[in-house]
Amino acid sequence: MDISGMVAISEAKRTEYESYAPIFWRKASDSSPKQEIYFQRLLMDTDAIALVAVEANLLRGFAIGTITSAPPVYNPGGAVCVIDDFAVLNPDDWASVGGSLLKAVEREAKTRGAVLSVVVCARRDQAKREMLQKSGSTVVSEWHIKPL
Repeated sequence: MDISGMVAISEAKRTEYESYAPIFWRKASDSSPKQEIYFQRLLMDTDAIALVAVEANLLRGFAIGTITSAPPVYNPGGAVCVIDDFAVLNPDDWASVGGSLLKAVEREAKTRGAVLSVVVCARRDQAKREMLQKSGSTVVSEWHIKPL
């Protein structure tokens, strides 16, 4: 798995998200090395589903889902697949590359007993939001922030 390529795509996504909400999404100065360590650990987790899309030896995107239990106050009917680390090289790739990665992670999650996928997406990430809506996902929660 091309962890350094995944980190590079993530770093670009962090820069984009930081422009959306500079306080909430502010990048740490050492975000890339920290994420590389995090990915190395995460990819060893048996509950993780990590997939990459490669075309002509170029990493076009990746998705990592983690199978987990829902919070004990909710009962969706089984395990949940949380897809937080999910990015593509170019925004135009969401419809094709991103959509294919999402379907593949969800298909694998279902074989592992998950009944629900939860995908993290910034409010202003329009291309990703459109892909998620076309996949049948709906918005169920938003976070509201303000400096204190």
